[in-house]
Amino acid sequence: MFNEVKKSMQWGQETLTLETGKVARQADGSVIATLGETSVMANVTFARAQKPGQDFFPLTVHYQEKYYAAGKVPGGFFKREARPTEKETLTSRLIDRPIRPLFVPGFKNEVLVMCTVLSHDMVNDPDMVAMIAASAALTISGAPFRGPIGACRVGFVDGEYILNPEIDDMHNLRLNPEQRLDLVVAGTKDAVMMVESEAYELTEAEMLGAVTFAHEQIQPVIDLIIDLAEECAKEPFDFQPEDYSELSAAVKAAGEDAMRAAYAITDKQERTAAVAAAKASIIEALTDEQKEDGNLGAALKKLESNVLRGDVVKNGKRIDGRALDTIRPIVSETGILPRTHGSALFTRGETQGLVVTTLGTGDDEQMIDSLTGMYKSNFMLHYNFPPYSVGEVGRVSGPGRREIGHGKLAWRALQAVLPAATDFPYTIRLVSEITESNGSSSMASVCGGSLSMMDAGVPLKSPVAGVAMGLVMEDDGDYAILSDILGDEDHLGDMDFKVAGTENGITSLQMDIKIAGITSDIMSKALEQAKAGRLHILEEMGKALTGAQEFSVHAPKIETMQIPTDKIREVIGSGGKVIREIVETSGAKVDINDDGVIKLASNDAEAIKKAYDMIHSIVAEPEEGVIYKGTVVKLVDFGAFVNFFGKRDGLVHVSQIENRRLNHPSDVLKEGQEVWVKLLGFDDRGKVRLAMKMVDQETGKEVVKEEAAEE
Repeated sequence: MFNEVKKSMQWGQETLTLETGKVARQADGSVIATLGETSVMANVTFARAQKPGQDFFPLTVHYQEKYYAAGKVPGGFFKREARPTEKETLTSRLIDRPIRPLFVPGFKNEVLVMCTVLSHDMVNDPDMVAMIAASAALTISGAPFRGPIGACRVGFVDGEYILNPEIDDMHNLRLNPEQRLDLVVAGTKDAVMMVESEAYELTEAEMLGAVTFAHEQIQPVIDLIIDLAEECAKEPFDFQPEDYSELSAAVKAAGEDAMRAAYAITDKQERTAAVAAAKASIIEALTDEQKEDGNLGAALKKLESNVLRGDVVKNGKRIDGRALDTIRPIVSETGILPRTHGSALFTRGETQGLVVTTLGTGDDEQMIDSLTGMYKSNFMLHYNFPPYSVGEVGRVSGPGRREIGHGKLAWRALQAVLPAATDFPYTIRLVSEITESNGSSSMASVCGGSLSMMDAGVPLKSPVAGVAMGLVMEDDGDYAILSDILGDEDHLGDMDFKVAGTENGITSLQMDIKIAGITSDIMSKALEQAKAGRLHILEEMGKALTGAQEFSVHAPKIETMQIPTDKIREVIGSGGKVIREIVETSGAKVDINDDGVIKLASNDAEAIKKAYDMIHSIVAEPEEGVIYKGTVVKLVDFGAFVNFFGKRDGLVHVSQIENRRLNHPSDVLKEGQEVWVKLLGFDDRGKVRLAMKMVDQETGKEVVKEEAAEE
């Protein structure tokens, strides 16, 4: 009944297995990939015909994490998986980016790739397994896919690269100083196609070494996929790209001069209008048959591409007249919004980001429910890209995949320099509002985010800047690397290479290739050129921060205190009774974690002090020989009970009240009276012994010590 094929190999510390032929047999390609005990099923289907009028490649990738894979029940009222999580969205993009350029040019049939996590061992991250499964499923599906690709994750500890480190090693790298890198690389047999990373100030050489190491480690994975395909791949789909050379020649003849003139305009809006006018004049000059040709859009794009790319490679001339390594003019401003905790406006050419920082308490931390369990994050970065930023009218909705991806890239770049939570116990939320865009707005978010947090008084380890690099490569191998690319250079170029970091090293690297990969030599040159650009941007950013940055008066004040873990229960009380009383009495927010770290937050410093004193009185132990201020709570024949330390009471014997004989403590004391007492010690039963007679009741100072000093 089943025609099963299974291939396995040892990969690092685990066994990697690919199997097909038993599940989802009606899909064009179906592979279950297993690493350790983490399994992901990838299913590929593609349409056999192009939709009429389709002028783009409709590839859709969905990565889904099923809670049953980890033996969990989803949260929420409906108890089922709902909208994609951030991890699912980012992984879908991770899979899409390296496979999209490898489809045969001109193929515009609809393709669907679905990756479903079936089992999760809490050790091996399913995102890498999903990338491998998707590559294998595409390779055996018969689709015109020029793969396969392999993918892996790389860590960096003590100068050594680690293949596919465990999930726990990669979780919250900011708290793991030994682990300095979380790098994902995908590539073909010959070249790297995609890079995504979170790094902790790695040098360019260290980062390039990690990419090279990853490319070497994916080679056996590619061989395993080829081995599988040789045994069970379907017949290749008979696809021949349409020949539209005559249409392309007609388009070129009708408007090459007008298109060159349009791309000679440096202002983006004027250039966009001129390009649109050139296209309209070209279409007007074509025959009715040529106007209805489905390849007209491709022919127009080819003309644009040839115009832009030819000048860049041959003459070193860019659209806006800059040299290949020149960064556009930069203006940085901070403190532009009066009521926010921190704000910055970063402008680089025609790209601009308004980035706002909000500081919150522990109550504001983001709760993240994942397959590996529930955890909190005290740093958030949300990126918004409204239509007006590119001068367009468009539908406004929630964040899409692009917004989530760009926000996460900026998050990775900045979180490496954040202070430890013990040093800065605030929840930090950044919002990047892209107000103009012509070039990398994610890198503008990095620069603006760094400035905004410093404006809010966040003690960053170092400022961070980012720059987007581009590549134009001709068929003969000649190429040009561009710094700070424009939108058109990104759209019509061959590489999008974003590098962010401090003056000491790289904190994030993202690369996407639109051709069949690039060599390590090109990547090395791009990294060095990016470093020069990054240092220039950091210098320009420094002009906005002329003095010491003060903490915002509008932000909540937070102090931390550490208590023994065995005292946590006493502070919380039965059913939370004690901590509720502390909050209600003091007016401060109180947050306790499992390690005994308590955060006290309020806009009123007195409220924080009151809460601190109340908690301290619960967890601290009274010290022998120390003088305390207390309150008489009960009088008896043999003395007075005084509440002197939180809820702790002690006895002042009648002989220890004054330096004279008293008939009864009520001769000098009454209940509710405040007195100064000295802790003499504890009796055999642990009872507290207090004394008043050696303490000046006016000043609270010890009389004996003062007399000794006079002598």
